[in-house]
This record gives sequence, C-alpha cells and structure tokens, in this order.
Amino acid sequence: MEKVVQTLRRTVLPIILLVVLVVLGTRVFQVVSMPTNSSMNMNAPSPLIGRIAPNFRLETLNGGYVDLQGLRGKAVVLNFWASWCIPCRDEAPLLRAAQEKYGKKNLIVVGSIYNDTPQKAQAFVTEFALAYPNLIDPNGKNAVSYGVTGLPETYFINQFGVIVSKKIGPLEATDFEKRINQVLQSTQKVGGS
Repeated sequence: MEKVVQTLRRTVLPIILLVVLVVLGTRVFQVVSMPTNSSMNMNAPSPLIGRIAPNFRLETLNGGYVDLQGLRGKAVVLNFWASWCIPCRDEAPLLRAAQEKYGKKNLIVVGSIYNDTPQKAQAFVTEFALAYPNLIDPNGKNAVSYGVTGLPETYFINQFGVIVSKKIGPLEATDFEKRINQVLQSTQKVGGS
C-alpha cells in the first residue's frame, strides 16, 4: 500500500501541480494581455446618441456661464477632461485647432472639467492656450448626466441639440475631423431626420 501511495505522489501529484500551473499561467496571460482603454473599441454605443443632449448651465473658468440650450444653432464638441489626464494633454492641441478652424463655421468647442481643481485646470488651459469655454463641473454632475465613464470623453452635438456621436478615449486627427464634418452636416432632430 505504501508503494502505491509513493507511486501516486511521484506521478499524479506532479501532473496535478502542472495542470494548476498551466491554468494559473493562462489566467495571468489573459489579464496581462487584456486590451487597455486606448486599444479597445472606444466607440461603444451610447443611449444618448440620437437624443437631445442633457442641458447644463455651468460656470466657466473665466467667471461667465455657458448654457447648452443657449448654443442651439451651433454644433458643439463637448469634451470632458482633467489636467491630470495624460491623453487629455495629448488631444488639447487638436481641440484648440478645431475651435480656431471651425469657430467661424458654426461650431464651438466646450470643455467640461472633471474631478479637478479650478487652479490646475486654469494652468492647463493657459499651457495649451485654449480659447474656448471650459466649465467647472461641481461634484461631476454634468459628467454623470452624460454617462462619462473615463477621460477623455467627447460628445458631438448638432445644431438642434442632438447627440450625433460619442468618442471614448483620446481624439485622433483623422477621426476627429470626420466627426466634426458629420456633426456640422447633421440635420437630425429628435425622432429621426
């Protein structure tokens, strides 16, 4: 009987140990190789697309106020950002350039500051020379109403106040240009055309 136990220890135990190691190794590989936010499909559907954008009236860093309904008649690029967000730093020049290029073509870029201090946000705005309004979002209520899940996140709202598209993650020049043209050309109203 003792020989059988020793034989089992020598053959079965190493096999069980090997199987456990393979299973654990596979799981570790799966976790390590999971896609990051930047490599995942960042165009996840949103229940807000095709609907009127949630309204807000928020104070800007400059002390004024922006009311989304007051922007009707213009396309709006609404970008949620923070000074501590590295991808937000990468896309800031694109947003500045879009405001400069399309500001006279019935489009306005609006930044909504998320989970940041006004002082750090102002330093960011100054560093990147952002001339468009940047809104202070106390307690993140504006971000919650849009269902923001991470930063950066950008909504493209047409002249009628309808959300045409949403981009999760950093903006890329070609896709950004395509979305701007799409929102400028959009005549969609709630309920269809």
